[in-house]
Amino acid sequence: MDSESGWPTRESRLKLYTDTLCLAYQSLGVVYGDISISPIYVFTNTFSGRLKFNEEDDVIFGVLSLVFWTLTLIPLCKYIIFVLGADDNGEGGTFALYSLLCRRAKLGLFSAFHAQNDHLSAYSPGLPIKETKTSSLLKEFFDKHHSSQIVLLLVVLLGTSMVISDGILTPSMSVLSAVNGVKIKATGLQERYTVLIACVILVGLFTLQHFGTHRVGYLFAPIMLAWLVCISGVGIYNTIHWNPGVVRAFSPHYVYIFFKKAGKHGWSSLGGIVLCITGAEAMFADLGHFSQLSIRIAFTAVVYPCLILAYMGEAAYLSKHKEDMERSFYKAIPEVVFWPVFIIATVATVVGSQAIISATFSIISQCRALRCFPRVKIIHTSNQIQGQVYIPEVNWILMVTCLAVVVGFRDTDMIGNAYGLAVTTVMLVTTCLMFLVVIMVWRRNVLSAVAFVVIFGSLELLYLSACFAKIHKGGWLSLVFSLIVLSVMCTWHYGTLNKHSYESQNKVCLDMLLNLGPNQGMTRVPGICLIYSNVVPGVPPMFAHFVTNFPAFHQILIFVTVQPLTVPNVPVNQRFLVSRIGPSEFCFFQCVVQYGYKDVRKDNHAFESHLIDTVAEFLRSGGDDCDAGTSGGEMSMNHQQLSSQGPGDAVASRKKVRFRGVGCSKELDELAEARESGLAYMMGNTCVLATETSSYLRKFIINVVYGFLRRNCRRPETALGVPHTSLIEVGMVYRV
Repeated sequence: MDSESGWPTRESRLKLYTDTLCLAYQSLGVVYGDISISPIYVFTNTFSGRLKFNEEDDVIFGVLSLVFWTLTLIPLCKYIIFVLGADDNGEGGTFALYSLLCRRAKLGLFSAFHAQNDHLSAYSPGLPIKETKTSSLLKEFFDKHHSSQIVLLLVVLLGTSMVISDGILTPSMSVLSAVNGVKIKATGLQERYTVLIACVILVGLFTLQHFGTHRVGYLFAPIMLAWLVCISGVGIYNTIHWNPGVVRAFSPHYVYIFFKKAGKHGWSSLGGIVLCITGAEAMFADLGHFSQLSIRIAFTAVVYPCLILAYMGEAAYLSKHKEDMERSFYKAIPEVVFWPVFIIATVATVVGSQAIISATFSIISQCRALRCFPRVKIIHTSNQIQGQVYIPEVNWILMVTCLAVVVGFRDTDMIGNAYGLAVTTVMLVTTCLMFLVVIMVWRRNVLSAVAFVVIFGSLELLYLSACFAKIHKGGWLSLVFSLIVLSVMCTWHYGTLNKHSYESQNKVCLDMLLNLGPNQGMTRVPGICLIYSNVVPGVPPMFAHFVTNFPAFHQILIFVTVQPLTVPNVPVNQRFLVSRIGPSEFCFFQCVVQYGYKDVRKDNHAFESHLIDTVAEFLRSGGDDCDAGTSGGEMSMNHQQLSSQGPGDAVASRKKVRFRGVGCSKELDELAEARESGLAYMMGNTCVLATETSSYLRKFIINVVYGFLRRNCRRPETALGVPHTSLIEVGMVYRV
């Protein structure tokens, strides 16, 4: 940036262009692998049923026309032009849209504490947009009917669970389809050997995930670029050599002819045609790994034209070789380049699976941060791009499930039916959420939102109806996977809400806490104790249980609440919100630690230092009039002053406030002395059980399912990085 004119310098512009092109190149290996390998199985699955060619080639031209317009309308128009613009501070996916609605439109179950955090710059939506009549009516409807908010969350979780089930079906479908191509040359190869090869490739794919999206992207991008060059080159050759007239299929008139001549069999074949857009949702879900511009450049300049050429060439070949429909993709490859293309195709299917695997990691990371998924280990694999994550537990579960699908089904047609159902369901959920975003976040005219739903939603409903007709032919698999994931997410969210509700309703009365002292036999020991709980504001019931059984606590108590927010990042200087509990002589403090769902806490020592420094800064600021020995409720520090600063100004702020609040020197000395004495942690080791009067269903959900998930997920102290040697655990039973 030129300091005099304020305009970007030539060097900064060049760096921006270089970084964007570099991200676009990496996205080929991460985002577009899934959609780029679709030509391997689209025509094969489309003609696997009763759909047949006729002598005039109208059916094959109609299929090509449907593929062309589907690719143009959904990935290009819907996602590239519209949906990518609905990002949540650079993060994409179904849950990001819901987060955007919760924060900007105060819509949804996570909106309850947003009003408390409007001072955060991360929440600032920029210039206010005038609210329309339609947005006001919709907001009033959701506020009035609490059940509508529950339904909205269930729809979001359904879409999320379908994406996760895609993470199982995509690798299985892609790798098995590619390996089956070897049967073109080795006709006597038995099925068990192709299944074994596919399993070996899948194990290798999931083993590579721990290197992270950044390294995997650089490794996979040249493979996918070579693949796109191959299929487009073969497509151009087949179009010129076999039937140049196939370009006529770009006319939508052939779609009409297709349905007129194919009838109900044409509608049934849509379950195969929809596979041409598998991976389109990954463009949005993987947005946090890259940027809007890089994803748009890669698709419009490279992926889209190459795919159109590939489908054209395959259709041109089939128009002259109607007997090869069962292996049309590999049959259409010229003999001289068959083996090089086959090898690249096999490797490309591994790359193709990367898109949905990365999207699965991103979405589970968002759900985990917002307490809709059990605690799992999240590893941030890039210092430059915070959205690039790896989740070991999820990675190995996906691998085992993929192997089970490949070994159990061995049929790409059945897996494809399940695959298509999952893809269309996710896309329809995104369309419904975009309807709300257009009206309530972008504040556009209702006709714009209706037009969006009619154009894209009607097409997706048509495909969804065809996929539902094949539930008995393998489509049930995606429903089973998604229902299992949906049940886990709903149970975890429901149990967590009940646990937090119990803690809020049973928090310790402030008067009871203030009465604790030497005259009651209570002893204060040197040091600082960080007491983790979910209670804001106040003192958790776990602490009262502790002092009842062990009448001693530390010289300085800091009640810490980690509060996840529906924003990707919270600035460092706005992360710790400190207030005082009771009079100054008790040295009780409350600290709310706010994290976005992309924020990562890597170093526990740095976290402790920052937290204690923030408490010291709170005392120096004099915001609580600490030298006057005030009593009463909680008094927050001056957040407005910090919120107006950038992260780089935090250190300067600390230097400035050192000269204020001289009357607090005694408390500052006590804080420093306690810090030298050592730091301890206190957490509740709770057992959550349903009350005796609860229904059998509630007892089963809380006692059995939620209890099983709590016992088998990561422990809270591990997720928070609390050292085991300094931890005090307080056992309690919560009857919810």
